[in-house]
Amino acid sequence: MADIIALTAANLNLPPRSVRATARLLSEGATVPFISRYRKEHTGNLDEQAIRSIETELLRLTQLDERRQSIIASIESQGKLTDELRHRLDEAATTAALEDPYLPYRPKRRTRATIAREHGLEPLARMIMSPGGLADVEASAARFTGGEVATPADAVAGASDIIAEWVSESPRARNGLRGRFRREAVIKSSIAKGKEAEADKYHIYERYSHPLRSIASHNYLALRRGQDEGLLKLSVDIDDERAIDAICEWYVPRHTALSSRQVIERAVADGYRRLLRPSIENEMAAEWKERADRAAITLFADNLRQLLMASPLRGRRIIAIDPGFRTGCKVVALDAAGNLLADDVIYPNPPQNDTVVATRTLMHLIDRHEIDAIALGDRTASRETEAFLRSSGISDFVELFVVSENGASVYSASDIAREEFPDKDVTVRGAVSIGRRLIDPLAELVKIDPKSIGVGQYQHDVDQGSLRDALDFTVMSCVNQVGVDLNTASPQLLAYISGIGKAMAAKIVDWRRTHGAFASRRALLDVPRLGAKVFEQAAGFLRVPGSANPLDNTGIHPESYHVVERMAHDIGVAVADLVDHADAIDRIDAAAYADAGDSTVSDIIAELRKPGRDPRTEAANVEFDSTIHTIDDLSVGMILPGKVNNITAFGAFIDIGIKENGLLHVSQMGKRRVSNPSDVVRINQILQVKIIDIDLKRHRIALSIKDL
Repeated sequence: MADIIALTAANLNLPPRSVRATARLLSEGATVPFISRYRKEHTGNLDEQAIRSIETELLRLTQLDERRQSIIASIESQGKLTDELRHRLDEAATTAALEDPYLPYRPKRRTRATIAREHGLEPLARMIMSPGGLADVEASAARFTGGEVATPADAVAGASDIIAEWVSESPRARNGLRGRFRREAVIKSSIAKGKEAEADKYHIYERYSHPLRSIASHNYLALRRGQDEGLLKLSVDIDDERAIDAICEWYVPRHTALSSRQVIERAVADGYRRLLRPSIENEMAAEWKERADRAAITLFADNLRQLLMASPLRGRRIIAIDPGFRTGCKVVALDAAGNLLADDVIYPNPPQNDTVVATRTLMHLIDRHEIDAIALGDRTASRETEAFLRSSGISDFVELFVVSENGASVYSASDIAREEFPDKDVTVRGAVSIGRRLIDPLAELVKIDPKSIGVGQYQHDVDQGSLRDALDFTVMSCVNQVGVDLNTASPQLLAYISGIGKAMAAKIVDWRRTHGAFASRRALLDVPRLGAKVFEQAAGFLRVPGSANPLDNTGIHPESYHVVERMAHDIGVAVADLVDHADAIDRIDAAAYADAGDSTVSDIIAELRKPGRDPRTEAANVEFDSTIHTIDDLSVGMILPGKVNNITAFGAFIDIGIKENGLLHVSQMGKRRVSNPSDVVRINQILQVKIIDIDLKRHRIALSIKDL
């Protein structure tokens, strides 16, 4: 384990002491959020991302070491493990460096080389490859004829098959070809024959050619998707003749006899084309795919974090509207905690156009339930419903917010929704989800598969296990950063709290339902099977607003309550008089509590100043141009308000209040070249955009923010 820790520290350029402490905490069951927030003294103040990187790298190196031991055991069981080979395997720091030496010893299916060995031709192959070679290969091969080997030519052919396999398994040849692929490979694509009409969405890849070393992740994933759909033909080109010549230079010394040289050169070419190139090309394709996946997953996780950390509308009672035409607009009234108060249907849009009854219904709900705001879904009939709300004067009484509906239908048909609203249909559940997203986006969106929220890029094309791990970590990070109310949080929200998980979250909610609200953090220990370790990991991220101990509603961990009590005692006040009282807090001498740890004391004082602080800001709203309803209303040069809906590697999609989102390409984000769109725009950001192109046939809108 010491070697793995040292390697992890070196690979991540982190202090070995910090990595060692983090590894120990992780092995003891501590979570990344807990370590980064409450064990800063142990890790040397490593942030959450560094700790996550350590966790990931430790796992990778541990799995690599397990594979190493398996390979060593396999070769040893064959009686072929030499000291030199063991040293090479022990020193291997990558999968390729570990697997290449194992190739000659790995159990194989019956190959041409295997058959040649069975015919006793390996000695001939070694003679051909010996220093200086053979002056007359055919003459020497005659000694190996008989049985299945009818002629000297058959013997030479079999020996060549063995040489070809040796070349394909040679670490030097494999590493050389890997380097050549990384430097020189060019990927090319064309539309599959007969698929021209279906492949319109891939028109930019019709005659595409790009060096693989610099291809953008989204381009590579798009090419792979087009190939998987049977719409694109892909090829990867390198100079094969130069590659073969280079391998021949390694394996055919100048003084080799001409007869052997000719056989070896033919065998190298055969081994290259039949075995080595396909193997390395597949390996490189997996490497490029992994690289593209990593970039796409990182972008998806960053977008998800922005969406989950979107501004809540705190303490407001709202009406949520899922707009529609023929079937009407589904309306629900929710209290400030998101509880359903009432539901109805109105028909202000065509074909009914019953604006009088719709206005009366909404005003009744507003008055009866003391509504503060309206959350309007952004899909079908959204703009028409918004126009009705403004023309009827309803928007003069309450603030109007347009809310993304992405994933609402997924939630409404889920087991979670059926459990929450067993007597309501999917339309009501969907409207509730829209409204709750405005009240608290984080609490509501954790109930939906992140892939359904609509902020990803090629999320169905990347490795699903890696995507799931990254998104789960992102959700956990956000939930713990914000903290949750122990007495109101849903089981889905509680499940992401450090140390809890789905099973324990269900037990907590069942206990709360049976015994009533938790009076304090410590009362959590009354839940069956919730032991000291779970409490340690979770307590600091749980809030109990009604607790007799005011520290239970802060981010201060119970293990540090005694430090706060000392602080209060030393300046002669009660603990309650420290919480959110700047005058008292200013009298604290932080240096006097250094035994608790400088970072811990600093965090305690920050929490006392802003107890239970929510890192999210208040929700902001966008008011779209009221004269724009469809793409036909647009013209080049218009400047419109918009909201960032999604960010990709090549730009951002902007909602400008119509069915189609506009694309703000990276080239239109500023005067200087933009490599990462997230450096310029954020999810839900409101901004002014200029229309620079409209493609009515493809329903595409190009936008710019240059010079605005």
